[in-house]
Amino acid sequence: MYGVIRNLLFRLPPEQAHSVALNGLDLAYRLRVLGAFSPQADALPVKVMGLDFPNPVGLAAGLDKNADHVDALGALGFGFIEVGTVTPLPQPGNPKPRMFRLPEHTAIINRMGFNNEGLEHLLERVGKRRYKGILGINVGKNKDTPNQESESDYRKGIAAVYTRADYITVNVSSPNTPGLRDLQFGDSLKSLLHAIKDEQLSCQKQHDRYVPVAVKIAPDMDDEGIRFVAMALKEAGLDGVIATNTTISRDAVAGHRHAQEPGGLSGAPVREASLRVIQGLYAELGNELPIIGVGGITDGKSAAEKIRAGAKLVQLYTGFIYRGPELIRESVEAIRKLG
Repeated sequence: MYGVIRNLLFRLPPEQAHSVALNGLDLAYRLRVLGAFSPQADALPVKVMGLDFPNPVGLAAGLDKNADHVDALGALGFGFIEVGTVTPLPQPGNPKPRMFRLPEHTAIINRMGFNNEGLEHLLERVGKRRYKGILGINVGKNKDTPNQESESDYRKGIAAVYTRADYITVNVSSPNTPGLRDLQFGDSLKSLLHAIKDEQLSCQKQHDRYVPVAVKIAPDMDDEGIRFVAMALKEAGLDGVIATNTTISRDAVAGHRHAQEPGGLSGAPVREASLRVIQGLYAELGNELPIIGVGGITDGKSAAEKIRAGAKLVQLYTGFIYRGPELIRESVEAIRKLG
């Protein structure tokens, strides 16, 4: 059934199809027919970052930037939902077109640029949700905020969502906000991570509740960079790391008509790079700091291999667009077989 729906959606421009699909999902949820299209796996509980997840397969940030569709998405069988990336102030993102399908590679290139309605809108939507599962909120900085002032935006984001999130993700790895990835390296990263931890502890004291914070990193770093990030995360006392965001490499799609479009490449071509980063992080972190694996999961096998590499949870995005809800169940079952 999903294959028929996908073929119809793929006749539309990608961003329009995205909107139509999510609105259609909402309609199916309201009509209480969503279960007919989304066979769900049995529970596979796992405890990560102090949270009890009903299964280890979640939805990555980016699909529901404004938390407008949490209830419908949460009814599909995901073990958790992550919304955002949200910035303190609303921003339109980059000019259109800014999303491109590469179906031959089960991939997407996007340069959305943190388009979102801002913290106020997201918090209003989150406050009205019926979904009772685990909700992560992904925060970022506004495009116009200079890197040297980025700590302020991240602090604002953490403070604003702290009482509404089960966990918070700090996004320093999107390739579509100029200069953002520079925050992943050297003293900039250390300073930012300590500011994030300081804000988290301040919010804990204020609200008498501890909300774990994870950092989302890029796949485009060498072994030395991976070791540095792992060390910095441990030193700052963060609670988790999400590996990885989209890639700026085009090696895997060279020759495709969209290959030279600026932006982040997601889907099957990022699978190996994501896996390499997870393996490198796990070599440094072991079980001391949990890894959430994302990037290139298009079937159960690619979900399970991230768990084998050291991830405790996985997230879907592009593979979900191409495969639909069946990928959730398939991924849960493949992970279950690992024992």
